[in-house]
Amino acid sequence: MWHAVLRLWHHDRVGFPFRQIRACFDERTITVYQAYRPDIAIAAARTGRFPSGFKRDRMTWIKPSFLWMMYRSGWAGKPGQEHVLAVSITRDGFEWALQNSAFAHFDAALHVDHAQWKASLSAPVRIQWDPERDMGFRPLPYRSLQVGISGEGVRRYCDEWIVGIEDITESVHEIGRLVAAGDVERAQESVPREQCYPIADDLALHLGMSTAVR
Repeated sequence: MWHAVLRLWHHDRVGFPFRQIRACFDERTITVYQAYRPDIAIAAARTGRFPSGFKRDRMTWIKPSFLWMMYRSGWAGKPGQEHVLAVSITRDGFEWALQNSAFAHFDAALHVDHAQWKASLSAPVRIQWDPERDMGFRPLPYRSLQVGISGEGVRRYCDEWIVGIEDITESVHEIGRLVAAGDVERAQESVPREQCYPIADDLALHLGMSTAVR
């Protein structure tokens, strides 16, 4: 369960690779985060599956970084993102998504030209690397992965990969209250301890992972 992995999270990391996947995971599963309106999130947490209100024909974004999800949802305070879910999925499924991905945006360091990049967009998954955030949502000098799943990827995600879904909104609100009150140290004690997710060299190359800050 999500609360079993809550530990001290060090927000002042130095010397991290520019692109690195940091997440909570075990031998079989990895935790990713999503935020939804109450009717979808509550039903999903109750049944362990997304309800009919979940639009399978739209791209859905999953985030291994807890704090990036907090930044995106405003501590579960933005309209349509009032509930945060911790979704446990199989590592096999997560890595299928990475292997079948294309960059959401053109990257001159990875693509020969825009035509090559556009041709890659037939893949069912999009990835993008955005600045990781600290407890105050300030950007850090290294990137956090977001994964957008569509088409076959959404079907696999919903029907095959999900092991469990937990609504962590109450904890998210409490952490947000502590940060707002200036008690960052106590807030850090309730943030998941994320570790570097192991990636094979060929997949790392596909994902544009690098130790150099660009």
